[in-house]
Amino acid sequence: MNAIPSRERKKGKIWLAIRNYSFIVFGLFLFAFGWTVFLIPSELTGGGVAGVATLVYYATKIPVGISTLILNGILVIISFKILGPRFCIVTIGCTLVLSFFFDGIQYLVDSYPQFFTELNQDIFMCSVIGGVLAALGVGIVLTYGGNTGGTDIIVLMIGKYRNIAYGRMSLQINIFIVALSFLVFRDIKLLIYSYIALVVYNLTSDLVLGGYQQSLQLMIFSKKSVSIADRISKEINRGVTVMKGYGWYSKIEQDVLVVILHRTEKFRAMQIIKEEDPDAFISVSKVQGVFGKNFDELKITPKKRKK
Repeated sequence: MNAIPSRERKKGKIWLAIRNYSFIVFGLFLFAFGWTVFLIPSELTGGGVAGVATLVYYATKIPVGISTLILNGILVIISFKILGPRFCIVTIGCTLVLSFFFDGIQYLVDSYPQFFTELNQDIFMCSVIGGVLAALGVGIVLTYGGNTGGTDIIVLMIGKYRNIAYGRMSLQINIFIVALSFLVFRDIKLLIYSYIALVVYNLTSDLVLGGYQQSLQLMIFSKKSVSIADRISKEINRGVTVMKGYGWYSKIEQDVLVVILHRTEKFRAMQIIKEEDPDAFISVSKVQGVFGKNFDELKITPKKRKK
């Protein structure tokens, strides 16, 4: 009797995996398309490894796809013990696909120069369209459990040892990368338009993801609270608070798990919950401000108490 539901559940997991991977591949394509068709031909630079790879391309003519693969590969090797094998395997897979798209789309751009040249005549429109497409791509990739490596790897590694604000550190790194473009092009106009592309990218990311740098609070009601809390703590390295709850309808006492995490960690947390307890009840809410380890620092000077 249990064989049929078990078989259906396996089929459901397979189709869910196919759907997720398909969206991740599509998102990586959009990301590479925005960079290769609009940003790179206009000599514009954005953040992340793609931004560094673009600077390398204009300085040495090494293809962006190869530079992206090498740079992310180095970061994955460095971060393997720190961030764990699962994160690194996902990053390697996404990096390989992204590098393929960078090189493939670049081949099309070189093969049909007249068609693609007409698309990037206006540098302002290129900065806007390129930033929007790249952000849409990243948004889709993160939503379905993938990542593009680069800045995320650096920030997550630093966050293991230092109390940093994830969003702020990521933004500071990207601003620095764009600033380096001035050393390559020596053109203040291109620098300004690159920052426009970065602003558009961040704004679009916020719209697509409900806040790319947004923190979330999960409240989890489940009979498998112990195994869920254990996996979230070990696999995502997030603290879990256990509160005692009482169901008024069921008249049963139950543990309630509360987890604060970054937007990029939501998919993995939901996946863990689904694997442990498909019937779990989950509440997800945006958090206006989170202060403490691996989040923002509370910058308020306490008043001195009068003796």
